[in-house]
Amino acid sequence: MTLTDYLNLITSLYRSQPKFMALCEALVAPLVEVQEVLELTGAAFDLDDAVGVQLDQVGEWVGRSRNLTTPLTGVYFSWNESGVGWAEGTWKGPFDPDTGLTSLPDDSFRLLLRAKIAANGWDGTIPGAYEIWDQLFGRAGMTIVLQDGQDMSMVVGLAGPVPDAVFRSLLTGGYLPLKPAGVGVRYFALPQTAGPLFSWNCDSDALSGWGAGWPELLTP
Repeated sequence: MTLTDYLNLITSLYRSQPKFMALCEALVAPLVEVQEVLELTGAAFDLDDAVGVQLDQVGEWVGRSRNLTTPLTGVYFSWNESGVGWAEGTWKGPFDPDTGLTSLPDDSFRLLLRAKIAANGWDGTIPGAYEIWDQLFGRAGMTIVLQDGQDMSMVVGLAGPVPDAVFRSLLTGGYLPLKPAGVGVRYFALPQTAGPLFSWNCDSDALSGWGAGWPELLTP
């Protein structure tokens, strides 16, 4: 309710008294302002809308910081360099070191938090991993392919749009914790061009034969 809504509750007997109305306005206005702030607090700390320090606070609740112990190298925007061009690389901030990105921007940090939240509730199964990845990246058109090596190792493939440099570094650097504990990733198959990954004798939205091209294999 607004301040006017509250003042309209005053009966007609006192509504014509300017001093009384001014006193009520002075007493009620701060409470209305506090109420408005409380109503906005939920949206300010919503994962989809939070920015800056509010997003940092969400990270504290989730258990993940935007500050990285190991800098992400090869992610800064650069002309005429594959993988970090327009809409692929991230802008170097005024306080970012030349050696690599150490503090994630809001959009990348939000992705990391979503993955952490999903991992916190994951049951550790491959079907569960597919469900989580679809929730996280399905809207962006990305499809995950997991291959169990039956030796405590796995292969992770992504099909669809070419991921940007920060996403690739977070994935291959192990910052997206969507694998069972104790299981290592032998390599990541990431597309060099948008579309399915190359695969023998397989044809689906995520895997295809000739025409899909060889995937880029990245070591963890």
